[in-house]
Amino acid sequence: ADVVGDGGGRALAAFYERWSHDQLVLDKWFTLQAQSSRPDALERVEALMGHADFSLTNPNRVRSLIGAFTVGNPLRFHAADGGGYAFLADRIIELDPLNPQIASRLLYPMTRWRRYDSDRQALMRQQLERVMEVEGLSNDVYEVVSKSLGSQ
Repeated sequence: ADVVGDGGGRALAAFYERWSHDQLVLDKWFTLQAQSSRPDALERVEALMGHADFSLTNPNRVRSLIGAFTVGNPLRFHAADGGGYAFLADRIIELDPLNPQIASRLLYPMTRWRRYDSDRQALMRQQLERVMEVEGLSNDVYEVVSKSLGSQ
């Protein structure tokens, strides 16, 4: 179910105020927004990365926001413009030095690029290749990307 209209924003804010002390509930709060079918879902996820309760160093929070968007929101993650793929590649590049295991697991949706239409395949491959070009890439991320691209 998607929260729509101005009341949705107020409801999310009220929910946050009431439950911000409970980390598990807060993870669900991030997940709910990441899985929104609204056209601005990616922009909302990007904005939530700047939220005081979000940190790339918190694996549960990373999964509840970034993971929920990339796995739990196929409509917006696989948008035809490739914005979701570029977003994920940027996050992988940021996360790899902090937590290579989480970074490599988050790559999963793009490793299945062969299952999509040729336009999306090209966009996903482009982002995987961009990740592959990063100097000092961890073994975890390198292994996932290279296997996906078939370059091992």
